[in-house]
Amino acid sequence: MKHVTIKPPSPDGTGPVAPTDDPSSDNGLAVPVHMIPSGEDGYRTPTGEDFDLANRQPYSKRREDHLPAGATPIPPPAVSGHPNGTPNGMLGHHSATASTVSLGERLFEALFWRERIRHFTWTFFTLTMATGGIANVIYTVPFRFPGLYAIGVIFFLLNLILFIMNVSIISLRFYMHPEMFKASILHPTERLFIPAAVVSFGTILLNISQYGPNHGPGHWLNDAVIVLFWTDAALAVLASMGVYLVMWSTASFTIREMTPVWIFPAYPLLIIGPHAGVLSIALSQKKAFSIIVGGFTLQGIGFMVSLMIYSAFIYRLMTQKLPQEATRPGMFVSVGPCGFTAAGIIAMTEGAEGAIPANYMGNPQMAALIVKIVGSWASLWIWGLALWFFFISAGSHYSCVHKGHHLTFTMTWFSYVFPQTALVTATFAVGRTFESKAIQIIGCIMTPLLIATWFIVVGMMIRAIFLKQILWPQKGEDKDEGGFRGPRKRSESV
Repeated sequence: MKHVTIKPPSPDGTGPVAPTDDPSSDNGLAVPVHMIPSGEDGYRTPTGEDFDLANRQPYSKRREDHLPAGATPIPPPAVSGHPNGTPNGMLGHHSATASTVSLGERLFEALFWRERIRHFTWTFFTLTMATGGIANVIYTVPFRFPGLYAIGVIFFLLNLILFIMNVSIISLRFYMHPEMFKASILHPTERLFIPAAVVSFGTILLNISQYGPNHGPGHWLNDAVIVLFWTDAALAVLASMGVYLVMWSTASFTIREMTPVWIFPAYPLLIIGPHAGVLSIALSQKKAFSIIVGGFTLQGIGFMVSLMIYSAFIYRLMTQKLPQEATRPGMFVSVGPCGFTAAGIIAMTEGAEGAIPANYMGNPQMAALIVKIVGSWASLWIWGLALWFFFISAGSHYSCVHKGHHLTFTMTWFSYVFPQTALVTATFAVGRTFESKAIQIIGCIMTPLLIATWFIVVGMMIRAIFLKQILWPQKGEDKDEGGFRGPRKRSESV
């Protein structure tokens, strides 16, 4: 049987794959030819993942760790014609009839759900962010029809269920694999998404303020939400500062590695303003004023931090071109800060009329009017910047839709949804404050497209789970990268 020798790729990624008939060659890792996907010339350049997968044998032994008591592990099949049966510890094949079985299927054929939960990362909270964002968009649609409110409630309740599910599963992950908690904080990519849990909590509170009080639960709900609002505000500050401090304390980055996902730790602060605007309308003057002041302050912090990171991202685009295709969905993260800030400022200025104290600057009515005018025109600039980033992000995907190009699903695909919910709600807010039906109609056109995108991304997520593109070793945001190597069990050591 003919073999090829896999060698670690050279730094420029052009290391050749040389055919050899010697399965015990010391020049690299001897692998049967049928196990290497062919390129146009019958071979393909090996990647670091190929060498790492075959040489380290990360999970071929792990399956024995979780077999039921008394069960006998199935030994790996031997390689026909090889003196040791399986070269370099790799799983081989019985005969030519087994040639249709892929390398991945052989190495990971007994990877149980216990191990899949190990790879349930913080990025799964982007699902609940997006679902809560859809409920927020539906609530703000200006042209209502019977059943629209019910659709929003369905998304709101679905988001509650998904949030509880996410919290339960990630708790199981850290309970069954306690070493993964610290690893998730130190991982250069996964830690960026820790605030997604706080954002999801914030969107649920926003939806409660939108859909809850209208059905007469009493003042107790608003009182409870006030307490939860300040709890969310404290969590947002801690999550944002904490993640950035860990980033700056444990790793150094080059401008080439910069992506808009670096903005993500500021996201918990960016939904405080929209929530403050909605909540203040149902409160007394004193409570509403403190909510608006707190919301405006935290919204400003989140937007200014994002604005500074924007400058680094623009510099990166100027000097390094667009990010790699696999990371381009994350470019839509840049839309969110402007969208949420524009929507939040307008919502808070609308609530300011009933929130400003009677002795404020000697003329509270005039002060409320000034706040509304200044806030509305300032939001117009910020909304325009959100549109600019949206079109830049959408245009960057042009090369991704060429024939022969495709993007493998990752949980960052929910960037196609959640930041755009901010843009749509900001569009409705601008149309409302400037009494422009044309702008509101544009928002109404965007809404069904956004909901359809949510369904597509959720469907792709479910498909990716079955295709083992996520919840799988070295496939998610917890994979080894940038010199970071996640914790291994003893059975996974080389």
